[in-house]
Amino acid sequence: MKKIIICILCSVFCLPAFAAVDKKYVESAEKYLNSVTGLDGDFIQTSNGRGAKGHFSMLRPGRVRLDYTNSSIQLISDGSDLYFFDKSLDQITTVPLTSTPAGILVRKNIDLQKSDIVVSDTFDGKTTFALNMYLRDNRGLGHMTVVFDKSPVKLKSWTVTDATGVSTDVVFKNLKPKTDFAKNYFQIERHKTISNSGGDSFYD
Repeated sequence: MKKIIICILCSVFCLPAFAAVDKKYVESAEKYLNSVTGLDGDFIQTSNGRGAKGHFSMLRPGRVRLDYTNSSIQLISDGSDLYFFDKSLDQITTVPLTSTPAGILVRKNIDLQKSDIVVSDTFDGKTTFALNMYLRDNRGLGHMTVVFDKSPVKLKSWTVTDATGVSTDVVFKNLKPKTDFAKNYFQIERHKTISNSGGDSFYD
């Protein structure tokens, strides 16, 4: 489960029929993403044949929260870092938000055409379109595909493909605009931390 969640933050979606980049879909996605301040709803996740579900919240810039149903696992971004939090062990693993393609979706200003974001392919479906993208200087981390409904344009799903080729699919349900989250909703309470360097510390 831990690996699945961190993969979600490190890249996103592979569809089988991508073609050349269609500028109108890039512009539509960019316009929609910049129009969204906050979202709240449910998600269904699939990876390696295993399924999970839970609640999803996002508040730009920088904040994301995923709470898994029937699990002690929680994933939170507070605007600077992404925290994988195992509540049963009171432990976290930290990943810098800027090191993950998923951070693209929660930037203050989302530029899909002239920034460090590379849209490599687009996909034109009957009722959806999708963008396959990665961070220019961090392509080795994997890539991210984001799927949108066409009419009206809205976020439908994403797929994270990590550096080893393992994909994690997340489909969103009942997404609605929301900005009035509680003050500390995107923060983790004091807990013991697992340091990437091997030592333990505490995060307030």
